Amino acid sequence: MAKSKSRHFFNTAGPCNPDWHYTVDSVPRVPEIRDLIANISYFVLHAPRQTGKTTFLYAMMHQLNSEAKYTALQVNIQPAASGRDPEHAMQIIATCIYAQAERFLPMVEMPPDFRTFDWRMENGLKGYLAQWAKSCPKPIVLFVDEADSLMDDLFLTLLRQLRAGFEARPDAFPQSIGLVGLRDVRDYKIRLRPDTLSMGTGNPFNIKTKSLFMDVFNEAEVHALMDLHQQETGQVFTSEVRAEIYRLSQGQPWLTNALLNQIIAEILKNDFTQAITLVHVTQAREELISRRDTHIDSLVDKLHEERVRVIIAAIMGGTIFESDRFNDDLAYVQDLGLITRKPPIRFANPIYQEIIPRVLSYGMQVSIPEDYVKTESWYVKDGHLDMNALLVEFQKFYRRHSEVWRVSLISARWADSFY
Repeated sequence: MAKSKSRHFFNTAGPCNPDWHYTVDSVPRVPEIRDLIANISYFVLHAPRQTGKTTFLYAMMHQLNSEAKYTALQVNIQPAASGRDPEHAMQIIATCIYAQAERFLPMVEMPPDFRTFDWRMENGLKGYLAQWAKSCPKPIVLFVDEADSLMDDLFLTLLRQLRAGFEARPDAFPQSIGLVGLRDVRDYKIRLRPDTLSMGTGNPFNIKTKSLFMDVFNEAEVHALMDLHQQETGQVFTSEVRAEIYRLSQGQPWLTNALLNQIIAEILKNDFTQAITLVHVTQAREELISRRDTHIDSLVDKLHEERVRVIIAAIMGGTIFESDRFNDDLAYVQDLGLITRKPPIRFANPIYQEIIPRVLSYGMQVSIPEDYVKTESWYVKDGHLDMNALLVEFQKFYRRHSEVWRVSLISARWADSFY
């Protein structure tokens, strides 16, 4: 049967490009940023990996530039993490700004050419941004993506350069700057110094007005994403399929796209004439868990960190973990996107809930005899545990082995009577 053609697909790698990917409007996801920019504020935007931060920044940049009130630019400064020293790292940031501006800004709004800029005479990155703001005809809005990829003295230098120019905004420094990354400012402070030392400030970015968290898709946004495919191809997502995809992903953008891509591209091979069923959703879930793509592996890697393990262990064991660092540790695991941000604290979605125990119990899994594994079909149906079947199997097992247990128990009590 011939396959239908689709111009778009569900994205699972990097920021979404509306020309290629099914993309919901991301600007409404963080409405506060508009007011922060208008109020000449600096801010932090943070969210877990592959939540849509960069997609949002591009959308926000294009929208602001189309309105012609600001000169807006998104820049990824991750290359600066390889700087050999703070001065070199700031120069790399300037090259990133210039390269991105060449792509998106008209000549009249361009920053200085970093190749001819006098770094020593003009006070480094502060001077570079100041010269840009003075020559640019409009106030500058700068989104600094991957800000927390810089460590220690490189990151601290960046913050000091921004603080040094802050009071000159908007005429001689960018009107609004947003630091964008995985963590809130409170975690920058922990990374910048040992717990026993002080940076001399309670906040490493104390000129920021607000820290914003980008939440996952709500249910309407998940439906809107599926609607785009349905409208383009005619392939229908039933209400049951829609509900199950949202239940499994809980709106996590990468998981949502990955489930949909697994169904459409991998299982159905882009045959849009086929009906999408709950069986396809269950198969996609299991294949994603088994395959452990980069997104999932990056989360699994965090389980090696002690402050993550203690929180996860407390959730799995239904216990209360208390320590002097409990609030910071809990906030850190929430910022990673592993658990919910609101009580009751639990895993962020059913897929994480299944993956994490599997990872933590992997040693036990590979130690289970093969004949035990083969009995799984007795108590697993459609990927779900059948408790009635499991209890029936246990009753059979108990009848076969209970006599041994009783003899062992009587022998133990008899031996105890001599002590």
